Amino acid sequence: MPIAALPFPDIDPVIVHLGPLAVHWYGVGYIVGILFAWWYGKRLVTNPRLWPEGALPMKPQDLDDFVVWAAVGVVAGGRIGYILFYDLPRYLASPLDIFAVWQGGMSFHGGLVGTILAMVLFARSRGIYPWSLLDVVAAGVPVGLGLVRLANFINSELWGRVSDAPWAVLFPNGGPFPRHPSQIYEALLEGLALFLVLRFLTHSRLKLKTPRFVGGAFVCGYGLSRIFVEFFREPDAQLGYLFGGWLTMGMVLSVPMVLLGIWAMATARPAPTVPQPAERQPT
Repeated sequence: MPIAALPFPDIDPVIVHLGPLAVHWYGVGYIVGILFAWWYGKRLVTNPRLWPEGALPMKPQDLDDFVVWAAVGVVAGGRIGYILFYDLPRYLASPLDIFAVWQGGMSFHGGLVGTILAMVLFARSRGIYPWSLLDVVAAGVPVGLGLVRLANFINSELWGRVSDAPWAVLFPNGGPFPRHPSQIYEALLEGLALFLVLRFLTHSRLKLKTPRFVGGAFVCGYGLSRIFVEFFREPDAQLGYLFGGWLTMGMVLSVPMVLLGIWAMATARPAPTVPQPAERQPT
């Protein structure tokens, strides 16, 4: 172990108290992430250069309405996914804890399923091509993922395995030994790096003209990032390693994502567009 490790920054997980209400960095990360994806998506759907023959796939107002659907899908799916995949016995024993979301316990994989379901239902209700909606939403999601991972770090949760790396951190609830700041690894990979890759695909390679390619790249990119970081992240205490002292639930849930993402990109083809009346704005 190193003689010295990086100290854990003294940042209060609560930003401010408003009477009985405590505003947490974790919740703000979700809110800012959803709002950024909404704002960024509107930029994409009002840029004719990014779409086949300049035909915009939906109206900006559609994304205004979808924000609520997305929020419900993320929170409900994330919570249900965590309960089913990570800690089902606890919630069967104490069902009321299911609603105690302020205690933590959200699964990205569950949130993804919830959001995709919301997208499909919303797209059908508006006559929008579902794959194009997936591409637009996926392009902005990594920013929110990165912010939430930074909030995980501030909360001193989901820390990494014991490490002698010079950047290892002594977490206040992580025992006496330094650990990988795996939350930072995830913020950089599935947040910053994945956003830049998708930005390159949408604006340089113009892959929004090939429905489901960008969405597939997001799903595959997240899965690969998560599998990599799982080698440095401490598994959930109630689950531990599933096999061989290295296989984790996060890896098991991410492998199908990689395969689905590869399938989506490999089979993506230009599709007939259904132009929607939209306000064209400069970008």
